[in-house]
Amino acid sequence: MDFDRLRRRAFLALLGSAAVWPLASRAQPATPMRRVGVFVYFKEEDSLLNAYLSTFREQLHMLGWIIGSNLGTDYRWTGGDPELIRRYAAELVALRPDVILAAGGSHVGALQRVTRSVPIVFVEVADAVGGGFVASLSHPGGNATGFTNYQYDFSGKWLELLKEIAPRMTRAAFLRDSTNPSGAGQFGVVQASARSLGVEVSPINSRDAGEVERGIAELASKPNGGLIIAPNSFALVHRELIINLAARYALPAIYPFRYFVSAGGLISYGPDSVDQYRRAAGFVDRILKGEKPADLPVEQSTKIALAVNLKTARALGLEAPPALLTRADEVIE
Repeated sequence: MDFDRLRRRAFLALLGSAAVWPLASRAQPATPMRRVGVFVYFKEEDSLLNAYLSTFREQLHMLGWIIGSNLGTDYRWTGGDPELIRRYAAELVALRPDVILAAGGSHVGALQRVTRSVPIVFVEVADAVGGGFVASLSHPGGNATGFTNYQYDFSGKWLELLKEIAPRMTRAAFLRDSTNPSGAGQFGVVQASARSLGVEVSPINSRDAGEVERGIAELASKPNGGLIIAPNSFALVHRELIINLAARYALPAIYPFRYFVSAGGLISYGPDSVDQYRRAAGFVDRILKGEKPADLPVEQSTKIALAVNLKTARALGLEAPPALLTRADEVIE
């Protein structure tokens, strides 16, 4: 075989392989799009929701998950409406996400009534074990794990702090979700603390706005009343209503999150919810990479803050004790 023929064969072989390269590159499998469902008790337009989800998305981005590139998201927000909670839980599961971020015990419970296989990462759950969402904090054992935001001893602390800033208080109402197991447990702790503080405590259930308004009006019909707001989806969604009612009836009130105080509430003691959404992104990342919720221990809030609004205190005729202000993480003038 002469040299020219060899060179021609080599050229044709090279040309043929070059023609195959683009086909081969197109045949390479694309990075699969993963999907995350987001199921929250907020209304869509709530500014807090935007802040929380921005933190969640930013953390996912830092972990390599780019929405629209390798990650898709499906959102459902309920405003705490029980019917929407049931309907949207079924809708989200039907979309077959790889994992669902769920806020609040009512939303986790609704999801688990639909599926025990789709992984769930929860935030803002008071009692994951009592709610039946996990077998134990250290060994969840099912399809859910995440972050709890309250221990029961917090409930007694709420009453202590409210009594400290409003020492004349002899009666207090505890605004709770009677359908949530944690609401009953928290109320029990408050009752136990009330005896030593000389305060009579009664519950107000938060099924609807009318019930809450009637309960607060009845509390205010007698002197020396106070109000404790337990963490529940109604109170968080309707926080402006509750803050305005406390102001209208001149009731000292303590709230579970600092954003109540920023909006005009008197005092708050509770965890940093933004931090939970940030940390939840890490759990979602681990599940997307193959870990199981059953093997990821539930974590508790590590950032607990006390906030006081002095403007509101003055409007109520209260003087915040210097010792309380010294302990406060934030004082709003």
